[in-house]
Amino acid sequence: MDRKVALVTGSGRGIGRGIALAFARAGYDVCVNYRSSAEGAEAVVNDIRAMGRRAEKVQADISTIEGVDKLYTGFRELFDRLDVSVQNSGITRMKPFLETPPELFDEVMNTDLKGLYFCAQRAARIMVELGTKGTLIHISSNHAEGTWSNSTVYAAAKAAVNKLSKNMALDLAPHGIRVVGIAPGYTLLGEPKDERVRGHIAKIASHIPLNRFATTNEVGEAAVFLASDNAGYMTGTTVYMDGGALLPVWAEKA
Repeated sequence: MDRKVALVTGSGRGIGRGIALAFARAGYDVCVNYRSSAEGAEAVVNDIRAMGRRAEKVQADISTIEGVDKLYTGFRELFDRLDVSVQNSGITRMKPFLETPPELFDEVMNTDLKGLYFCAQRAARIMVELGTKGTLIHISSNHAEGTWSNSTVYAAAKAAVNKLSKNMALDLAPHGIRVVGIAPGYTLLGEPKDERVRGHIAKIASHIPLNRFATTNEVGEAAVFLASDNAGYMTGTTVYMDGGALLPVWAEKA
């Protein structure tokens, strides 16, 4: 039986890395996409191959249509099936509303919204062509619902991603393709060495009901679950995993 294949954009580091490794542990072969983290992508590929799974990397900047084309052309040259496509690539840029320039708006939207949209479209077209009842997974953020200062562009992009998941799910349901999202909150991308950074993280975590950040592995395992048959009746929905950060009113503790 052919092994399933997952493609994860922006998987050379951070949350994307955690997702790619989680799918490999679940038995998937993985296509690792990266923009500039070549060394990190190579390390992810080596880690996956060490598990006995196939892994290939494709460099492409999905913030442009040319980059999206490059990614999926490269993918089709390497793999003959696609079961899961995780649209993870994203950038975070914060600026007060009154100071936000058009360049920042375009930079965020081109990657977090436009790039995600057309990556999902290309992935879905492959699934339809091959007759695969696959899964599209969009990585969003709790910014889509929560309100933090200086986040007008980033939050709007992530809110749009959540809405896209609903509409894409409706359009793709006749093809047996599910569309689901994950909206992480604060996620620990690595163990900080600087004492000041650790103190800052601890201060933020003190406002989160579960009193800690998520790990990239936890986000990855959530993605694997959403792609599994156990989540086979879930589509058009976004799962929030932020330790309950959206639950309380933020206030300084006494």
